[in-house]
Amino acid sequence: MKSSAKKVELASVDDLFTTEQERQEADEERVVRIPLTQLHYFKGYPAMQTEVPFTGQPYRFKDDDPKMQETLDSVKKRGVRAPGLVRPDPDGGYEIISGHRRHRASELAGLEDMPVIIRDMTDEEAVIEMVDANIQREKVMPSEKAWAYRMKLEAIKHQGTRTSGHVDPKEAGKRSNEIVAERNKMAVKQVQRFIRLNELVPDLMKLVDDKKIGFTTAVELSYINQKNQNYIAVSIDSQQASPTQAQAKRMRELDEKKLLNSDVIDGIMMEDKKEVDKVILTGAELGKYFGAEATPREMKDQIIKLLDDWKGQQKEQVKPEKKADKEK
Repeated sequence: MKSSAKKVELASVDDLFTTEQERQEADEERVVRIPLTQLHYFKGYPAMQTEVPFTGQPYRFKDDDPKMQETLDSVKKRGVRAPGLVRPDPDGGYEIISGHRRHRASELAGLEDMPVIIRDMTDEEAVIEMVDANIQREKVMPSEKAWAYRMKLEAIKHQGTRTSGHVDPKEAGKRSNEIVAERNKMAVKQVQRFIRLNELVPDLMKLVDDKKIGFTTAVELSYINQKNQNYIAVSIDSQQASPTQAQAKRMRELDEKKLLNSDVIDGIMMEDKKEVDKVILTGAELGKYFGAEATPREMKDQIIKLLDDWKGQQKEQVKPEKKADKEK
């Protein structure tokens, strides 16, 4: 009897007045609808503030972006089908970890709320989840990848390679950049190069996003001090020309020797580019017109012959026109 009484005393109110199924459901993540006004962007990552001055989520999108328009059309027709992921904000409301585009589309569509999954996460877990959820998008700008990989690297460093509070045995003993590379199926060196882009001044980073500066060239420029980077951005704008990789490397070397300034940058940028424009046809493209047995030499000869014939036809079309002009 004493034993039985003791059990009743230790039983909680929830145990006495809820079923086992209800208690299990309470522990499970469920989709709930939250007013849009209570959802806001990830404010930042406190552990990174001294190393990475981050004030919001790194993924950007514009209302007139084609992908944004696709999302908006879908939300208008069917609502938000896939729930976003959020975490409670101690200051009130919820921080969006994934679903930023869906949230914005809901605002533009005039909706009042959207479905989300609420999950308690540490800062490190939230950063890693946000990066993993967004880096898989079809089009991610270099600046977004640069921020994302750097955020993830710092999160893993601070987390001590823990995932959901537990050490992953496969990652134990590995360096943070190795873990980031493996999780994103990239070479360590490539991850390091993307992270290096964070050292670019905003004007140069925008040119990288706009594909006016090549990735490898941008990495070279990132090693130049920011004052000279700004001079380079001004020179690019005034001359309407971007530096080649070789020019970027020279400017980096001169910068390391403290010999780079605005005049030197203009001089290098004004040099004739020795790069030759090329037209490249892939094997798949050529395969549409040539048999599988055709050799590269045979394909080249046939292409040249066709171009010669086409050029001759162009001349024949021009001659009658000139003759008609003389008769007038």
